[in-house]
Amino acid sequence: MLRRLITYRFANMNNFAKRSIIIEKNERNLVTQMKSMNNNKQFKKALQLFDEHNNNNKNIDQMSNLVFTQVLKSCTGLRDFQRGTKIHSIVSNRLNKDSYLLTSLIHFYMQCNQVRQAEELFNIIKEKTLPMFGALMKGYITNHQANKVITLFDQIDNPDETIYILVLNACAQLKTNQALILTKQICNIVQDKLQSNSYLSTSLLDALAKCGDMVEAERLFHSLVNKISPMHGALMKGYIENQMENKVIEHFKHIEKPSESVLTLFFNACAQLKTDEALNLIKKTSKTISKSFSLNSRLLTSLLDALVKCGDLNYAQNLFDQLPQKTLSMYKVMINGYLKENNSFKILNLFSQMKLNHIEIDHIIWTSIIKALAYIGDLELSKSIVEQIPESCLIDNQIHNALIHMWGKSGCVDGAEKVFIKISQPNTIGYAAMINAYGLNGQGLKAIELYEKVPDEFINEATYICILNACSHAGLVDKALSIFNKIEMKTERIYTVMTDCLSRSFFFIEAQQLINEYESFHLPSAPMYLALLSAARNAKNHHLSQEIYNRMKKHFPQLSDSITSAAILLSNVYGSIGDMEKVSEIRIKLNRSGVKKKIGLSWTVIDGQVYEFRAHDQSHPQSKEIYDEIEKISNELIQHGHQYDSSWITRPINQDETETSVLCGHSERLAIAWNFVSKPNTSRIQLGKNLRICGDCHSAIKLIASIRQCEIVVRDANRIHHFFKNGQCSCNNFF
Repeated sequence: MLRRLITYRFANMNNFAKRSIIIEKNERNLVTQMKSMNNNKQFKKALQLFDEHNNNNKNIDQMSNLVFTQVLKSCTGLRDFQRGTKIHSIVSNRLNKDSYLLTSLIHFYMQCNQVRQAEELFNIIKEKTLPMFGALMKGYITNHQANKVITLFDQIDNPDETIYILVLNACAQLKTNQALILTKQICNIVQDKLQSNSYLSTSLLDALAKCGDMVEAERLFHSLVNKISPMHGALMKGYIENQMENKVIEHFKHIEKPSESVLTLFFNACAQLKTDEALNLIKKTSKTISKSFSLNSRLLTSLLDALVKCGDLNYAQNLFDQLPQKTLSMYKVMINGYLKENNSFKILNLFSQMKLNHIEIDHIIWTSIIKALAYIGDLELSKSIVEQIPESCLIDNQIHNALIHMWGKSGCVDGAEKVFIKISQPNTIGYAAMINAYGLNGQGLKAIELYEKVPDEFINEATYICILNACSHAGLVDKALSIFNKIEMKTERIYTVMTDCLSRSFFFIEAQQLINEYESFHLPSAPMYLALLSAARNAKNHHLSQEIYNRMKKHFPQLSDSITSAAILLSNVYGSIGDMEKVSEIRIKLNRSGVKKKIGLSWTVIDGQVYEFRAHDQSHPQSKEIYDEIEKISNELIQHGHQYDSSWITRPINQDETETSVLCGHSERLAIAWNFVSKPNTSRIQLGKNLRICGDCHSAIKLIASIRQCEIVVRDANRIHHFFKNGQCSCNNFF
């Protein structure tokens, strides 16, 4: 075998020498220069040089095969299929005489994803060389057809180390038991070559790890004398793929000078762990990173991702701000982090930065921006940004669904309908989004009409929740019950929405019966009790509220968040009937527990700028004008018969306060006043609120819309209220 191999290599060297002799001197220079450029991935420059030398293709047929081999390498690097096929047509009659050229052509077709053409070339060859097998195998791996590599391997009598490496790479891609068996067979064959061939040992390590045999991978790793960075990387990748992230951390601690790829894997493992320990290690490691690594965008992106997923967005933002060059991937990481925290204002700031830095926005970023707009829920702001989405992105189904949701949350049902109608075949998400848009905006009958048209295969839990919510917000209890009774697989969430629907219309006995029905087959559900308690608060039914709260304390002693929410609702109930002693008692207990009540916020957009207000906010630079406007509006309300409802005051009044000043200081009132200060003659105001609107504000805003002849749209935590100029609200008091 050794004699045959030497003879084969010598014959090839001899052929190469003969070919070189017949090449003119200037062609030798051309080949040398093109080879250098190709090796440095300067493929365009190599082709430009070829064109200049060829004098506009006049002498192209007379070029040597060595030149065409380099041209094909350039075409492969650029994935220039058109030019590569042109070269193929020129050299087609030379292929039988030159295995190098034929191998380059097979490689070209494979890397251009033209598997069939590469196979046709390979199959017509009678005497196949190992490089030809290698080119085809590499192509199969590139095109995710690793099974074909194994089939091809069976045809090779005397594979070399390169072939073994390619087969191991295919096994790593397959990740099957059969692939693991083959990997171990190859391991036994190449044992004597592992210490000398780092590529082979690294590929073997990678295949063992990705096929799930981490014990054997670790044994191999520890047996290797000269451990290079890719070996560390292969082992760390294996740990990550086999959910052994803690081992990545331990392994990383023993690496003295980690490479960029090893650091990237370390950060990826930390991102999976999402622990405080991982966060501390990330920060410690990031401070020791060499300045030479600061230009590695992949490394920096993985660092940002790890910081975000471990919960320190502020640290990530500070690092992000310091980076001189920000890539699309980095922006994606930051935007995803803020999206999970519902911080839409930060997302829009990042969006503005991307435009200033001329970074092209892809459909994934656009989807996130649309979701941010949905959270803010301002119609004019949404319109101004959606207009910037390129047509190429508007064909994406994910964006269609996000737009339907956004228009619905912005109070624009017409906009949601326009997008929905354009979808030739809506999917489950699309139907649910449109039904939800109707429901949020008080159009329950339209929601039912659409729901009845949804094909059965597109109905799931989300669809049921959306339609039941729509019925709940429109007071369509009978229809909700009819739909609910037909649902075969009723989940906890479905029961919760039906409980909310009954409770919202004050069918408290029926709601409690539904809870009892659920609990006869399942453990008690805190969300169901909160839905019932919330409605009891609206009805000012302190007896029922106290009963529900007591049952919750018994059922859910460990669910502190749910008990806290229940305690706040109970406090509000007692406040609504004027029992401030009970209010103080509950609040003292809450304070002792260290729990903080969720701060009520309202936001509004004026001329593209978002303004945020808290109750009794004095932070705005024009606070005086805002409170002057509040007083002016209050006087108008009183003149038109409004009586402030003190039952919505849920805390003791301070000495310097009155019932009127407490209620007029609610965050939504401040947002409305600021709109009138900014634009005295405005005909439309829109704002969002993170809590449910109180009853006094609801009555007052209906009257404000009528007095000022201004449509006011308020989206609270539950639904959207369209306050019309005739003094009516779209919710019909189901809030």
